[in-house]
Amino acid sequence: MTTTTRRRGRFHELEIAEVRPLTAESIEVTFAVPPELEGDYDYLPGQYVALRAHVDGHEVRRSYSICRPPAPSTGSGNSRISVGIKRDLGGLFSVWAHENLKSGDRIDVMSPEGTFTTNLPDLDHAHIAGLAAGSGVTPMMSLAAHVLASSPTAQFSLVYTNRATQDVMFLDDLADLKDRYPSRLALHHVLSREQRTAPLLSGRIDAEKLGAILDGLLPPARVTEWFLCGPFELVALCREMLERRGVPAGSIRFELFTNDADGPRVDRGRPVVIDNGDEVRTIEFTLDGLSSTVESPVPANEAILDAALRVRGDVPFACAGGVCGTCRARLLEGEVRMTENYALEPDELERGYVLTCQSHPTTERVVVDYDA
Repeated sequence: MTTTTRRRGRFHELEIAEVRPLTAESIEVTFAVPPELEGDYDYLPGQYVALRAHVDGHEVRRSYSICRPPAPSTGSGNSRISVGIKRDLGGLFSVWAHENLKSGDRIDVMSPEGTFTTNLPDLDHAHIAGLAAGSGVTPMMSLAAHVLASSPTAQFSLVYTNRATQDVMFLDDLADLKDRYPSRLALHHVLSREQRTAPLLSGRIDAEKLGAILDGLLPPARVTEWFLCGPFELVALCREMLERRGVPAGSIRFELFTNDADGPRVDRGRPVVIDNGDEVRTIEFTLDGLSSTVESPVPANEAILDAALRVRGDVPFACAGGVCGTCRARLLEGEVRMTENYALEPDELERGYVLTCQSHPTTERVVVDYDA
């Protein structure tokens, strides 16, 4: 896999081919991709799609990682794309999905996006290491299967932490993958609330345990590239410890997941009243070759995305939390304050890209281009 070039995601309505239970609180949802859309839904291992539905009268979007490795396009109409959805306590979308989605239903699915994928030009003799927590294993399923199938000398090591065995998503699939590649896949389940034979694999992963894992299971000197996926605290700890041990930042790829209950607000694009005397920011943006302008009052403290949605309902976004990068645009004029950024790579920042869900104008006029 040699490129992570971004393309702007677009929604298409796809039919659900299968809903498969994984655990009591997680499912795998597989969508059928018609032949005419195969080109829109080709993807790299580790990428994600956003799902869009109306729940309780509101449009809701959530991003979910693709859990199966890419398959060659056949043009036969048998293409599939699968995601794992874990039910979150209080999660608006995930609870709705678990209770309502079934085979034959149709739902809006955005074309794949994301840069959580390997940049190695050659996987021969590569050793890829993954550390995942809970539903963070979803992109690892695609990555591991792809890496191991791509080269007879590639290795993949996965440290996967959950509370107990019953919470492990893709348990049988991981076992099958281990049976297929017994000498090249190292699989380590760490359970925080269930005692295992090896003390290293029991209990919560804190700094001390992570250090022991890096010393005993995953010595950084033997790893070519790292993939981290889980809650912010765990990913931040792993990044810090790896960099402290001399691993270059460019060899560490990470993706955060947020609880569905903390997903994007359902009132995005809400009306905003500009009172007489309010200082305003003028936001100009280009999307699909069409330019639009919207004024945003400074007291409203709107992000560019929120303001743009008031005049264009098709402005792209998914998580709206600075994590997925779907709302990315290039800043052409003016200046912004970006609150959070967990999605853009350093080279993208250097080229002027911003996350519009997190970017607040700080100059009188701001111009961004979603098509760039």
